[in-house]
Amino acid sequence: MFCHSTRDESLRADCARGVLEGLAPDGGLYVPEEIPQVDARAWVNLPFLPLATQVISAILPGISSMESLVERAYTGKFSSPEVTPTVKAGPFTVLELFHGPTSAFKDVALCMLPQLLTAAKAQKGMKEDILILTATSGDTGKAALEGFRDVPGVKICVFYPEGGVSQVQEAQMVTQEGRNVFVFGVKGNFDDAQSGVKHIFAAADHRRLSTANSMNLGRLAPQITYYFKAYGDLLKGGEIAWGQKVNFSVPTGNFGDILAGYLAKEMGLPVGTLICASNENNVLTDFLATGTYDRRRPLHKTISPSMDILISSNLERLLYFVSRDTSLVKDLMEKLNQEGHYTLPESLMAKIQAQFWGGWCSDEKGKQVISRVYGDYGYLCDPHTAAGWAAAEEYRGKTGDENPLVVLSTASPYKFPEAVLSALGEAAPKDGFAALAQLHGKTAVPVPRNLLGLEQKPRLHTRVIGKDEMLPTVLGL
Repeated sequence: MFCHSTRDESLRADCARGVLEGLAPDGGLYVPEEIPQVDARAWVNLPFLPLATQVISAILPGISSMESLVERAYTGKFSSPEVTPTVKAGPFTVLELFHGPTSAFKDVALCMLPQLLTAAKAQKGMKEDILILTATSGDTGKAALEGFRDVPGVKICVFYPEGGVSQVQEAQMVTQEGRNVFVFGVKGNFDDAQSGVKHIFAAADHRRLSTANSMNLGRLAPQITYYFKAYGDLLKGGEIAWGQKVNFSVPTGNFGDILAGYLAKEMGLPVGTLICASNENNVLTDFLATGTYDRRRPLHKTISPSMDILISSNLERLLYFVSRDTSLVKDLMEKLNQEGHYTLPESLMAKIQAQFWGGWCSDEKGKQVISRVYGDYGYLCDPHTAAGWAAAEEYRGKTGDENPLVVLSTASPYKFPEAVLSALGEAAPKDGFAALAQLHGKTAVPVPRNLLGLEQKPRLHTRVIGKDEMLPTVLGL
């Protein structure tokens, strides 16, 4: 099976080349020519590793030795033997995606992507080094750095918005060891960093560049796995019978994580509504309600910084899947780039609204949710997960839909200890690591091992650059 650009069907690549390139030459995103139909009923009974092998092989056929790639990606790297366990918390099931080496959901994909990329590189007989370029709103950066650290034949360069990530997130990145890793703060916000990366792809030698963002199909494919896994957990727990629809509430910034749920549904998993949970940067909420995507608004810094995004790249893939019209997608993306907004035709918007629902959560409401969920159910969640919980409650209240509902928990609460402490009524110290220790003292929830002692590690990456310096900086690596 081949993949092609969302903006031009003639720009085709086999899956190995699609993973290597990350972005299509015209700036579009690679999509499978057809979404595979699978035996979902059999798959949901599989443990995580064989399930991941089946899922990724279906989306990326032609990459050989997938079983061994999956085993190398996940064995011994997650604190839970299930990789992505589910926990019942009051009315909802929480899908915990933070048990990996950097305590964020990105680990599920970014432990796998280096395996896919090196396998694809070998299949294509590529001898030159590949440079991975990644913009991060907080979690992708560290997960990518950890995944690609000292991988032969690969360099990785991560750009993060200066002051736009939590202290713990920044410390995870700037203390990263590895002979092949480079980290730079960018003066601006995440959209500035992401746009800068896209500019580099357009201006530099595309053949030697790739990306670890969810713009890369090899990054997106592994994320589909945990939707099947969560459904299987509910089935095994006797909460549902096969075929019953399950709704998922997904804290969403760049739209990749929720798009993985859409692909799972299209592959045959009985997914009901996909609830798109935003923070105060609620451009997606407005789009899902009105059909107009409008990024012409201020970007708010919130307690859920991984969702502080106004340009949700993976939405472009959804626009293609519901329209199957690359010319339309190209026109919409050009309009977004040049004018800052576009409106989707009503017929296509109806298809999206039949499957997606959008809600958003202010910082104040998010803190209320953290406090209430901990007080009522003893479950401690981070601000992003709180946004997902709030949207799930709002969806049920407004629609009356009582289908089982899974809230995706995308990060450990210890990555945002100041916000969580404040939500619990504590005076949070300004120092994030002091707040981490205080949060542990209050709740006794175990601290992820990768965060222990982080503040004592030396800062190895200290440069902060302007957006216009990103291209010359990359060319000098």
